[in-house]
Amino acid sequence: MSSSSKTTVAPSTATTPAHTSSADGRPGSISLRGVSQIYGKGADRVTAVGPVDLEVEPGEFLVLVGASGCGKSTLLRLIAGFEQPAEGGVEVSGGAAVPGHTSGVVFQQPRLFPWRTVGGNIDLALKYAGVAKSERLARRKELLERVGLIDVDKRRIWEISGGQQQRVAIARALAARTSLLLLDEPFAALDALTRERLQDDLRTVSVESGRTNVFVTHSAEEAAFLGTRIVVLTKRPGRIVLDIASPILRTGLSAGELRDSPEYTVLRTQVHEAIKGAAE
Repeated sequence: MSSSSKTTVAPSTATTPAHTSSADGRPGSISLRGVSQIYGKGADRVTAVGPVDLEVEPGEFLVLVGASGCGKSTLLRLIAGFEQPAEGGVEVSGGAAVPGHTSGVVFQQPRLFPWRTVGGNIDLALKYAGVAKSERLARRKELLERVGLIDVDKRRIWEISGGQQQRVAIARALAARTSLLLLDEPFAALDALTRERLQDDLRTVSVESGRTNVFVTHSAEEAAFLGTRIVVLTKRPGRIVLDIASPILRTGLSAGELRDSPEYTVLRTQVHEAIKGAAE
């Protein structure tokens, strides 16, 4: 759990502890204990984030939110295993984070291979995931349908829109049967309508897959819509200033009903105020 204040908003605005158990070796669990990341040396030494203590339960959709430069993407890279912490320890599913093995990652830019077709990009991810060649066609179709893409597998990357490219990137990240999906501001470069549609799709996919998700954003609206749990970071060095569980149901509500609900309005406002206060 966070060493900072941790509360849960209920529809009545009452506050109670959000989590009482800690993550362990179960697939999809995440444990950050006393984690700090430091860049540079001497006069150029900068503490980007920390110390941070955070336990994430399997199946949670955790949103890391805060102003630019607060260290949320740094935390994501540590969870992915792209970096090692200067201090403290990171565990994913009870062991060390290993890039390409313990999690799938979606970046702000799709980072697809332009010389391959849509299907070719997915097939390559399936190959690295160890899926047998005889099974890849069916699995590719399943993944593309899951992210709302049908009959585009033979198209080149430059022949599809930016929003469709990001859908392909999500499908590629889902190709590996990892229990953890990490997303670093994947919709930031998209127009408002496309971003909203992909938020809707990601929310559905996360419920269907049952994976743990860690999503980085600077948007209170996006955090309130997607997260089962929201962590707000202070300005650099990033520390947890708010850790809150969402009162919003994951199923039984359409996207429109969710955005019109009073629970969403209360949560969005609380997160926005926390971001604003943490940046000062």
